[in-house]
This record gives sequence, structure tokens and C-alpha cells, in this order.
Amino acid sequence: MAGGTSAANGQKVTVGIADMKILQWDGELITYALGSCIGICLWDPNIKLGALIHIMLPINMEAGRKNTMKYADTGIKETINLLVGRGARKDRLVAKIAGGAKMFEVVGPSNLGNIGERNIESVKMNLRKEGIRIISENVGGSVARTLSFYPATGIGEIRAYGQPVITL
Repeated sequence: MAGGTSAANGQKVTVGIADMKILQWDGELITYALGSCIGICLWDPNIKLGALIHIMLPINMEAGRKNTMKYADTGIKETINLLVGRGARKDRLVAKIAGGAKMFEVVGPSNLGNIGERNIESVKMNLRKEGIRIISENVGGSVARTLSFYPATGIGEIRAYGQPVITL
């Protein structure tokens, strides 16, 4: 998903896995099933423009980069460029992140059980590299999360089964 989408009138816009959507002012961006994946909310508070990315993996090693939103490095960079193209200023952008859980216990020397931690590290490193400050986060643990983001206010909400709603 390269361009994102726009919605108005309180519309709920779903962000799929390895996807990104953009809203300005009104509406809700929502992504489900953030296990080891990370949801990244990027927001320009002055113009109420926000994006939500659902990344799966830390770095893009895919030939031809077919789906840039699947990866932290290429997804963050492309989303910033799209937001700037819609009037955001990079120096005003802030981030909120959620996810990166350790969903499975893997026995032996495999890194697969630790993909959530690798995603957290990559997201933080790439945001820092782009000069984007993380103002709120809810990462790690062992539960899947649903993340909602409201560009009109900059508020993020996390829902996880059997737990109270957390505000980012």
C-alpha cells in the first residue's frame, strides 16, 4: 500500500497487516492482531494529519521491495515522505508505537521467538534516524493488541483481551 487513504465524517479505516493508511482531522485508524508486529502512529499535531503503519518485520530484504509497509525501515521512510507530501512538516512529526510481543516460546538457538523484540529495536532505531520523537509506547509483553489512532486528537488506544483500555 503506497499511497494511504483519506476519510472523513468519523469513518473507521482499517489498516491491514503490512499496510498503512492516512487520515486528516476526522476518523479513526485501527489495526488488529499486533502480536510481534508493531503499529506505528505518525502525527503532525499542527495540521491534525496522522498515519498508522502495521509493520511485520524489522528490515526489508525483499528484492524489488514489493511491499514497503511490511518492514520498519522502508515503511517508516515512505510514510514520512507521504505525510510531508500532504503538508506535514517532518520536524513536527511525533510517533506512538505499540506491539512487539513475544507470542511464542521457541526452544533452541532460533531468533524466530524474538521477532517482536527485533521489531521494537528496528522501529526505534529507524524513527531516531529520521529525527522522529516517540512520545508514547506500549511494547513487548506476550499479548496481541488492537491499536486505534485518532488524528483529530493524537490519541491512541490499545485494547487487549481481558485487559483495560490503555491510552497512548
